[in-house]
Amino acid sequence: MQIRDYLHLTVSSLIAQRMRSFLTGLGIAVGIAAVVLLTSIGEGVHQFVLSEFTQFGTTLVGINPGKATTSGTSMGVFGTERPLTIEDSEALKRLPFVRAVVPFVQGNAEVEAGNRHRRTTIYGTGPQMPEAFSMRVKSGRFLPEDDPLAPRAFAVLGSKLRQELFSGRNPLGQRITIGGSRYRVIGVMESKGTVLGFDLDDTVYIPAARALSLFNNDTLFEIDVMYDKETPVDKVVDGIKSILVARHGRDDVTITTQEQMLDVLGSVLDVLTFAVGAIGGISLLVGAIGIVTIMTITINERTNEIGLLRALGAKQSQVLSLFLGEAIVLAAVGGLSGLVLGVGIAQLLHLVLPALPVHTPVLYVVLAEVIAVVIGLAAGVLPARRAALLDPVEALRSE
Repeated sequence: MQIRDYLHLTVSSLIAQRMRSFLTGLGIAVGIAAVVLLTSIGEGVHQFVLSEFTQFGTTLVGINPGKATTSGTSMGVFGTERPLTIEDSEALKRLPFVRAVVPFVQGNAEVEAGNRHRRTTIYGTGPQMPEAFSMRVKSGRFLPEDDPLAPRAFAVLGSKLRQELFSGRNPLGQRITIGGSRYRVIGVMESKGTVLGFDLDDTVYIPAARALSLFNNDTLFEIDVMYDKETPVDKVVDGIKSILVARHGRDDVTITTQEQMLDVLGSVLDVLTFAVGAIGGISLLVGAIGIVTIMTITINERTNEIGLLRALGAKQSQVLSLFLGEAIVLAAVGGLSGLVLGVGIAQLLHLVLPALPVHTPVLYVVLAEVIAVVIGLAAGVLPARRAALLDPVEALRSE
């Protein structure tokens, strides 16, 4: 039997049962569309979160007070005899590979400007924050190099807070009150938007020492260190650890590299993508069951045809190939339709909901179609084998 004969018999049998073939292919199409759609959303979320997380750069090391215990939990400020101080952040600037050191204090306070007031996030930080976190000043300047322990009462506003408090007026040089203390506005940041749930535009930046006093705290929330790209991260961690051990007398801080955070975050998001893909895979299982059912019914209805083929000299392997081909064609066509449907719905969702991150990798598209063909092959094996093993004489006798 020639290849064109295979194709003719396969296509003609599928066309002869249009509705049955359509419903079988539809089952596969829905399964593939579900897989493509869900994995597109999962991968979109994956890339969105990673892009949000890495927009500050990948050469950052975070230092938090408290040493992680062997149980895997952090005791924070309650598990350390020495808090992280501004003097610690100044000492870290002596490391040769360090480009920026940023002390951090975070809290919430009432901000007043004239007759307007707003409760918002207060970040106590240092002058090197824009460099470390790839942030830009829109007007004015950021916090200047000052006495780190007794800095002047300067403040820099986020773009949203500036609009809320000054409503289009120039805030530079104006006085604001934060938690009862007066500050002079010296700058406004460019809009940064929301990053991992934190609105960086609805905030105000003040010197870290003043934030410690404002929130009556004796320890920094965190110290972030930005280092040269050419420096191995292990060398960075060892250098930070040696300075802080010398100052504290013990290893009582937790050092987290950007690579470690990205690895953990990537692992969590990979599981999320796999989970949503597996949910869509249930639909593929239903489609496979549909192919088995349809092929079994088809063989029962075409027993005479099978007997005639065998009587004309068709081998068992040829009959097997013929019915396997039908199953594979059904799955492949259904898979292609599902790909178009899944990608189309994903893009439509993105148009309707621009905030929903959607990304369909080419690898997923190829894998989805391969899976559809494999499903057709696997689902058609038993019915096709049954057809190939039919006795020619008995098949011709059947009605």
